[in-house]
Amino acid sequence: MTPLPDAELIRRLLTAALLGALLGFEREMKQKSAGLRTNVLIAVGSALFTVMSYEMAEGDAADPSRIAAQIVTGIGFLGAGAIMRTGSGVQGLTTAATVWVNAAVGVAAGGGEYHLAFIATAVTLAALVVLQPLEGFIERRYGKPEDKPDQPHVDDERSGPDRD
Repeated sequence: MTPLPDAELIRRLLTAALLGALLGFEREMKQKSAGLRTNVLIAVGSALFTVMSYEMAEGDAADPSRIAAQIVTGIGFLGAGAIMRTGSGVQGLTTAATVWVNAAVGVAAGGGEYHLAFIATAVTLAALVVLQPLEGFIERRYGKPEDKPDQPHVDDERSGPDRD
């Protein structure tokens, strides 16, 4: 396998940085712990590991997907750090999920799948921006799970005062 030209390496890493910044900006505007810098670093790191997995994979026995699988595992630990259980429920699930999706966007950009990376970022931003008011409407209309004593309580991020 021939190494990627420097221009292509730069394109992949800058694309990951840009898309990570878009997701991070949304989180930053909502004053969440994993904001702009964190999301840029996650996307660039995931893209870099992906590029390196292709660059280092030589021969028939090499499997570049092994590094992508390890990215998923590592990001899982990072995302778990964003989740906090409080007396009123669980907070940080949306931030943890955004970290996870952001890593996948970085893998897509690092793998040269720009179209997929841009689409995934757009869908994620739409979910973060459009669905929050819809959740608020549903809660106002039907109440929060903890407001209904006759139903079993399910901890989710909507339980806490600082919704994600």
